[in-house]
Amino acid sequence: MKIRIYTDTSVLGGCEDEEFAVHSILLMEGFVRGELVLLLSGLTVQELAGAPVEVRRRLAAVPEAHIETLQLDAESRALAEAYIAAGVLTAKMRADAQHIALATVGRADVLVSWNFKHIVNLQRIHAYNSVNLRKGYPMIEIRTPREVLSDE
Repeated sequence: MKIRIYTDTSVLGGCEDEEFAVHSILLMEGFVRGELVLLLSGLTVQELAGAPVEVRRRLAAVPEAHIETLQLDAESRALAEAYIAAGVLTAKMRADAQHIALATVGRADVLVSWNFKHIVNLQRIHAYNSVNLRKGYPMIEIRTPREVLSDE
């Protein structure tokens, strides 16, 4: 079974960032080849609207057959608001809370991001998972692309 990976905007942008390019590009190539399933949200697509054309091309290169689209529905909005109510993030970081909620509700195998302040942050990961468990959701794996790629 292929790994279903929720990918936020930072990973797509990371393809064009010297610090994050190697692992971001390798991950995107895995989606292009169909070795991995890209979980893509409408939120991510919306955030990419103003991104440089090179970043948008990375996403356009992934065949639709290798993409599963997730929409920000009432359930994922409610979970995002629960993260905010619990103090995991502030309302100013609502989009980050929504990314976590979309991945959780969509039952992603892992969410990948380069956002170390609000997403790939051990203290926050524990807090997201605490809310998830209290609300009846499974824990969510949150990692960087580097951590989910095979060393082979």
